[in-house]
Amino acid sequence: MATGCTNGLDTGFVDLGYMKVAALGVVQGITELLPISSTAHMRIVPALLGWKDPGSAFSAAMQLAALAAVVSYFWNDIRNIVFGSIHAVRTRNFNDWNFRFAVWIALATVPIGLAGLLLSHTLNTCGSPLRTLPVIGVSCIVMAALLAIAEFYCNHTRALDHVSLKDAMIVGFAQVGALIPGVSRSGSTLTAALFLDLKREEAARFSFLLGLPAIALAGLKELWELHKAHLDAHGWSVLSLGLFVASISAFAAIWGLLRILERFSAWPFVIYRAFIGVVLLVGFYAGVLA
Repeated sequence: MATGCTNGLDTGFVDLGYMKVAALGVVQGITELLPISSTAHMRIVPALLGWKDPGSAFSAAMQLAALAAVVSYFWNDIRNIVFGSIHAVRTRNFNDWNFRFAVWIALATVPIGLAGLLLSHTLNTCGSPLRTLPVIGVSCIVMAALLAIAEFYCNHTRALDHVSLKDAMIVGFAQVGALIPGVSRSGSTLTAALFLDLKREEAARFSFLLGLPAIALAGLKELWELHKAHLDAHGWSVLSLGLFVASISAFAAIWGLLRILERFSAWPFVIYRAFIGVVLLVGFYAGVLA
């Protein structure tokens, strides 16, 4: 099996081995669910350490680690939505909030599902033009600016139980932006939810719950692509270790994000995102980051 590129699929993580992938799994797990762009960190950290880019297939498959963390952390919410929806269907009570919320989540997933299918070859191919450092750096800075505007101008007073289908679709369309490396799924959906005047911690909760289907579909699709690309047993074992480590760090990231939003605001992420974007651009044009 050729390393780095397997049947056109970017599988650079295989060359890194267990220890390096475990270390990147910690970084990926933390940054995947914080609004700071995991893709940016997956380019910066390996470049600074002199490691190979783990590739887009690694980042996409790591969605399953994020899925495990979100499901376990928000299990009570998910259980209420699932069983509440089942009960609503059985009793034909279609005005039940849990049922309506589940339908809204499904509808809000359609935009990113369609966009992901259309752009899948461009996003995950070896040497994808969207994974260049200038693209990621500019995306980080733009999203930092949008998050700052949401913090500065919006009133964060609404609760999650007051959201509507329109709100869900707005966040769903914002989620499409996450397909551009550097934007961040958490960053795009959290920013959109804050623009809807949701309380900061409620905006994060809304972001995670609405993103569950997209996270699951992206991760499972990537596993299928790796299967079709005939990833060998060694490659699967390396990926499995990364998933395990990333799921633990992702759970810690959710806890940290909610504590920061409850006690402070999103400003720490605004400053950090802008800093990362500048580092990427300066590092690229100075020839420090390849």
